[in-house]
Amino acid sequence: MPPAATPVPTPDREGARGGPRRARDPRLLAPAVAGPLTAAVFVLATALARSHPLGPYTRNVVDLGQQYLPYHAYWRAFLLGDTHGDAFLNWNSGFGAGFLGDIGTYLSSPFSLLVVLFPADRPELALYAITVLKIAAAGAAMAALLIRLRPADRTGPWPLAALLGAAYALSGWTFNHGASVPMWLDGLIAFPLLCLVAEWARAGRRPVLGPLVVALAWTANFYTAYMATLGAALFLAVRLFTTGPGGSAEADPGTTAGAGSAAGAGTPAAGSAAVPKATARWRLAVLLRAGWTVGLGVGLAAPLVLVVFSGTKYADPTPETVFAPASWAELFGRFLPATANVDTPALSTGTPALLLALTLPFNRAVAPRVRLAWTALTVLVTLSLQWGPTHLLWHAGASPNGNPYRQTFVLSGLLLIAAWLSAAPGVPRPAALLGATALLGALALAARTSADIDAWSYPAAAAALLLALAALLPAARADRSAASRVLPVAAAVALLVAQAGEAAVSGMRTERQQRADVAWAPRIGPWQRAVAAEVARADAWPAYRTDPGPLPGGNEPLLLGGEGADAYSSLTTENTSRTLDSLGFGHYAKGRHPETLDNPVADAIFSVGARIRSEPTEPVRQDAAPRGTATATTTPVPPLVTVHPAGNATVDPEGSAFRNQELLLGSSVYALPAVRRTGTTLTARCPAGTEVWFWAPDYHGTAALAGGAPADFDGRPPAVRAPMRALGTVPADGEVRVRLAPERAPALPRQSVGCLDRARLAAAVARLTATGATEVTTTGHGLTAELPPGSTGVAVVAVPRATGWRCAAGDAAPVSARSHRGLLAVPLDGRATRVSCAFRPPGVRLGAAAGAAALLALLATALLARHRARRAGAGSHPGRQEFTGRPHEARSSGRNADYAPRRTGA
Repeated sequence: MPPAATPVPTPDREGARGGPRRARDPRLLAPAVAGPLTAAVFVLATALARSHPLGPYTRNVVDLGQQYLPYHAYWRAFLLGDTHGDAFLNWNSGFGAGFLGDIGTYLSSPFSLLVVLFPADRPELALYAITVLKIAAAGAAMAALLIRLRPADRTGPWPLAALLGAAYALSGWTFNHGASVPMWLDGLIAFPLLCLVAEWARAGRRPVLGPLVVALAWTANFYTAYMATLGAALFLAVRLFTTGPGGSAEADPGTTAGAGSAAGAGTPAAGSAAVPKATARWRLAVLLRAGWTVGLGVGLAAPLVLVVFSGTKYADPTPETVFAPASWAELFGRFLPATANVDTPALSTGTPALLLALTLPFNRAVAPRVRLAWTALTVLVTLSLQWGPTHLLWHAGASPNGNPYRQTFVLSGLLLIAAWLSAAPGVPRPAALLGATALLGALALAARTSADIDAWSYPAAAAALLLALAALLPAARADRSAASRVLPVAAAVALLVAQAGEAAVSGMRTERQQRADVAWAPRIGPWQRAVAAEVARADAWPAYRTDPGPLPGGNEPLLLGGEGADAYSSLTTENTSRTLDSLGFGHYAKGRHPETLDNPVADAIFSVGARIRSEPTEPVRQDAAPRGTATATTTPVPPLVTVHPAGNATVDPEGSAFRNQELLLGSSVYALPAVRRTGTTLTARCPAGTEVWFWAPDYHGTAALAGGAPADFDGRPPAVRAPMRALGTVPADGEVRVRLAPERAPALPRQSVGCLDRARLAAAVARLTATGATEVTTTGHGLTAELPPGSTGVAVVAVPRATGWRCAAGDAAPVSARSHRGLLAVPLDGRATRVSCAFRPPGVRLGAAAGAAALLALLATALLARHRARRAGAGSHPGRQEFTGRPHEARSSGRNADYAPRRTGA
């Protein structure tokens, strides 16, 4: 018989003299230690990186500052009743945008509710605290899973489960992606929880709690929950292959005769009770239970999930992405610490944890079938990252824009489960440790050409590896003498130092690399607070809109208040993006982030009567909160609802933005001259005293009138579209000369110059005000306007038309809103003096129906489970059900088939 691993004594096991086990439950100890340990290491990494709130440097990289920070600031105001909109509609962003889909995308995690505990001016602190708690919860969840996969005949080394749980939550994926995209962290929590649900389905337990856990995971973030569900399905498949019906997950996880052992498959250990054989019928029953559980859970989450799914159908489409796998050197390099790259998979789990995972193929203390199945699974999942069809499967059929390896946290979890299965029976023997070291060395050698390798990667990995081997090798060779019992304790301490120290260094380097390599936004400081104060003083919604203006970051109306065009959401509708593009607005994120346009004609169209203009008083830096000044300017504008003649209601997005503005305004206010281009100079003639506006959405460079200050344009199609900008006033001779300084060959539209006549604009505003609504009132997701008697034509509401809007004139029944050049429109017949519109998110009715059906099915499941529990009687049904109130049965005397029988006297 091959040598078994050396068992490691732990505080909750029986003492050396056979004394009673201490009254401490490892199922509670493991997660209770893993959570605080995870939080402490993550906070230490933040402090080492000198990132806010534990240092002066901003953490607001990429979408953290542009999306999640503003959304959480708005969420706090929403929960406290301080917003104009409700759960259906957000009046602040994008001139009125659906909000329920954004809740389901960004804010539906239970952790997001914690924002109400923090001051309104500390959203960064709130978001950091939520991030830390999510990561800690992921570590605790993984530890809870691992301790339930322990051998059946012993309590298991809960300190190791806690350490590996923390390693999972502090993986490279967390530092490189999850910490800056907090909504994905809900998937990090979901994976071990869904694996627990799979264990319950395998044991025929918890028929009600299981669907509720699935529903919570899919509600918190259905995107990563989908990936976690796929990972849990793979977990269950391997468990069905390697284990049999062994009772409850807590009492006997994996006892089977069919899994095999080192001595031979199907032979129970000497003196153990016979264990039931895994049959095809039993496996089919488990799969059906698991499918029913997932179906119920997803159905309960449908009220949010279907709204998000429907919203994606109408969202501005991003350019199609063709998956290009990372090179193998890059993939192997990402197993090492202190590496960061959004285009390659973040696979680091810490060198000590990876070392233990790599011992599994060599560890003869583990049953051959288990070694084979878990090794094959981790290899196949790693390969699935690199193959186009499986890449699409992981991402629900659509290759994402941006990070193509968002599912990597599942592989990290599988690696740590493999590490646990190898190390749970005791420290792997020296042969297994040396074999794993050789594999790790080969991996590091293959990664030497990777561009992702940091100067700290190899030193940090080598130090952690040496410390881990120095701890594990003596412990693996220890005998049963009293002196040797200190070795496991020393080994545990050394492993903790190695794993936690490497994770802290890796997190520190990742944060520093992100600050240096990717887009960032400054911290919240006096500049933003000055703008917010001006917005609060000027705001008069719905009499007119107040636009907070552009600041570094994005989503300013959510963060600072007001009602502007700026909006950054994955669900920004295609109509909103195209309508604003056609009017000269700019955008980021390939159209899903429209930005504000400081243009008086656009302000008149959208009833922006107050505009905040601000400037920094010192350079904006990463290591300081920005300071700046802000002033509010008010301008007469038409009401939110205006009346226009009936007629052509379309906008040609390929036409002139100046002309499209005039069509929506209903008046000609620009002089549109013929533009001649000579090299980098544009010449035209306009009436003296008019304002020169330059529109070139794809242009990257500067433009200036002769003698004027240059204006910056940042067009980078298709991701970034530059807004039109004012260049100055036409001189007395009427000659307009625009000098370009392009960074690359300029691409200009045919009508790139327009000259605005302010007098004509004032007349147009006066006319629309006189014929427009006399009073406008708004509710959470609706609007009502009183019109002058006899109004005919079409009432135009200054809100982009989106699916879900329904409008009516007078007492007529509401119907799907029409579009007038991209805005909401209600036909008028001269009799109605009132129009009303209300928004209902697409998919909400179907989602509510699916949720109600799932709830009824869950209640039926609960009643059936209770009926079966009553019929079964005391002691005839293994494990605790939700409704029996009976304690668990005594632990089975059979040994877990995940592990080979121990050799006595080892």
